Amino acid sequence: MLEIGQLLKATRKGRQLTQEQVADMAGISRPRYREIEAGSSAARTTTLINIGRALGLELMLIPQTMVPAVSALLRPQDDLDDLPAFMAHPDGDGDENV
Repeated sequence: MLEIGQLLKATRKGRQLTQEQVADMAGISRPRYREIEAGSSAARTTTLINIGRALGLELMLIPQTMVPAVSALLRPQDDLDDLPAFMAHPDGDGDENV
């Protein structure tokens, strides 16, 4: 629950919303939202869906075997990893004289 709460908090702050605004949009009380965001209280799936939608997020269930692949896609990339998977011209000159 702590990871979910951290994601909710970061997203809320990134969207410049208050806890009260998100709680209102999700149809829950501010104290209840605060508990969920702090990770000190579990939330029903429907509540998480409503909070997510209020923040522009979508709740998804994925098979556990896919978690490493999804995590790899979501992790921040450093400059070395920010290269295209494929290059039209591997030598980089752009000229193909055949």
